[in-house]
Parts: sequence; structure tokens; C-alpha cells
Amino acid sequence: MNPSNMHPALTTLSEEEELFFQTVKEFADEQIKPREKKMDEQASFDPGLIKQFFEMGLMGIDVPEKYGGAETSFFMSILAIEALSSVDPSAGVIVDVQNTLVNNAFMNYGSEQLQSKYLPLLCEKKVGAYALSEASSGSDAFALKTRAVDKDDHWLLNGQKLWITNSNEAEIFIIFANVDPEKGYKGITAFIVERDFEGFSVGKKEDKLGIRASSTCELILEDCKVPKESVLGEVGKGYRVAIETLDEGRIGIGAQMVGLAQGALNEGIRYAKEREQFGKTIAEFQAVQFQFAQAASEIEAARLLVYNAARLKDSGKPFVKEAAMAKLVASEWAQKISSLMIDIHGGYGFTKEYRAEKYFRDSKIGSIYEGTSNMQLQTIAKQILKE
Repeated sequence: MNPSNMHPALTTLSEEEELFFQTVKEFADEQIKPREKKMDEQASFDPGLIKQFFEMGLMGIDVPEKYGGAETSFFMSILAIEALSSVDPSAGVIVDVQNTLVNNAFMNYGSEQLQSKYLPLLCEKKVGAYALSEASSGSDAFALKTRAVDKDDHWLLNGQKLWITNSNEAEIFIIFANVDPEKGYKGITAFIVERDFEGFSVGKKEDKLGIRASSTCELILEDCKVPKESVLGEVGKGYRVAIETLDEGRIGIGAQMVGLAQGALNEGIRYAKEREQFGKTIAEFQAVQFQFAQAASEIEAARLLVYNAARLKDSGKPFVKEAAMAKLVASEWAQKISSLMIDIHGGYGFTKEYRAEKYFRDSKIGSIYEGTSNMQLQTIAKQILKE
């Protein structure tokens, strides 16, 4: 086994989990890493890699076998996201959204009819996207203005969604709209929209600072016709679908940021062992060693927060507070550690010749999407004050 692929938290993983992590990590090193720079520059994810994600079973990790999934665990999804993100966080978030948001929403709230129709597609060949955010509803997610009108034999959706991950590749969308604005958040409903539905289109693709290979686009609904049976959960209960699914999704973002921080640290260590100053490598200087030691300790602490939240979720125990803590800590420390690794690289770290600057750019999104750091603090405070 390649020592560079060894997982730091060996004692927390079973033999099966460790083997799975190593398999995904080796795939990322061999298949994603050579394409990473080009995908970042072109702001486009290689479709061949997405096909491989499906072939490896990474797009339906904890989906039941009867729907074409691997039927393992939510925790395995977290391991895959971490392993992929240590090489390219754009790859990690594609698998993250598919598993922790889209698939989970179908498994938790979809009828047997909807699960049978859509989960096999999501496991085998179709990318999914989760569309909640709008121009006026970011942290205030339930201020959304997209409307759904009951037309007896179908629903008619009108509105615009922004910053939707995976939307350029996706063919199946979970879209939140309000069926009765006078009821406020109690009118919000989750709808399943397919890419070829009449009145639906994918709009402008955002030109982003980081995770550039991951597509982020606007969605446009202009009298979009949606079948009556394409409601995920109950009419007027979309707020519950959104909140509970995002609680799970935050663990995925925590895993993405842990993987990113570990990848950045690995790059810093590799460079420090090669770079010589004053007659020895900079890795031999105690000041540099201490910075690596501090970073490694922080990554391990964040990793264990993420793993704990995922284990709680799998065991059916409350995990809302732990998910918020995991995302908060992992995203904040990923920024700190990736920035430090630029310092370790010195002037080279400020150029695109080395991978350090990309990890730094990619890290910023962690404290923004699926709930800003302030929203995580608010969630944690509410939970601890009611305990």
C-alpha cells in the first residue's frame, strides 16, 4: 500500500471501510488528479469521470440494492467524499450532492412509486441536483419566491433558482416552490422536475473563485409543467424536507473540507521535503514542523467531528448539533490550513504552478454553502440551550 494513501484515522474505521477509502483515494489519484488542472481552468468537469463514478457505485452508496444502490451506509458516502476531495473538492461535491442531498431526500420522503422510478436512474446514470436557493433566499431559505399553482391535472411552476450545484450535468432536480404564499413556510413543497419538462431550462453558469469544475447555474421555470404525482413528501411540508436533508448534507460538506485540508497538508509536506534553504530542507526546521503538527491535529479533530456526526446519523440518533459543529469546524480550519500551505510554498504558493493555491480557492466555499458559518453557530446555540 502506498504510504501517501494511508488514512490518518485508521483506528476509527473497520477493515471494509478502510479498503473502500483506499480504493476511492487511489482512483482519485490515478484518474482525477491528471485532469484536475485542466478541469479547473476550463470550469468543466470531465463527463468521463462522472461515468466512472456511476460504474464504481459512488452515486448510490447507501441506496438499497433493490434500487440499484450499494446499500452500505451514509458513513461510506462520507468516506468517498473525503477521499475524492483530498485530490479535487469539485469531484467530492458532485458525489456529495448526489448522495447526501438528492438520494437521501428520495429515500426519506419519496413514495414507493417515486423511489422505484428515480433511485435506479440516480444510482446508474443520471446526476441529480437540489434547488432551494434564490436571489432573495440564501440563509433565509424560506423566503423563496418560486411559486407552484395547482392546475388540477398538473402543477405549474414559475420562478428562478440560483447557485445550484451539479445543475449543468443534472437531469433530475428537486425544486422547492411555495403553493400558498399566505401560509409562509408552510406552503413550501418539494417537486421533482426532469430536465426535459416543458417550461424548464438551465440558465447562466457562474464563473466562480473555487471548485470551478463543479457546475453552479441558475434554473429558470416559466410555466413549467410538473405531474401531480411528482411531489416529494407532502404538499406544504417541503420545509421539513429541506431542513432535514440539509442537516445530512452538512456532514458531507464537512467531509469535503476535511479531505481538502488533508490534501493541502500533503502538498505542503511534499514541498517542504524538497525545498532547501540554508543548506537543509525546510521540513527540517522546527518552526515548519510545528506548523505541520498543528495542522495535522486540527484536521484530525475536524475529521472525528465529521465521523461522529455520520455515525450518529447511521445509528438513528439525533445529529443536528453534531452536523453543524462538523461543518463549522471543518470549513473554518480548511481555509486556515490551505492558507498556511501557501505560506509554506512561499512565492511558488502564489502561482498556479503548484496545487496549493487551488486548495485555498476551493476552501472558501465551505463556510458559505449549505449554511454559512453564522447559521451553523445559530443551530449549535439553539441545540445546546435547549439541552
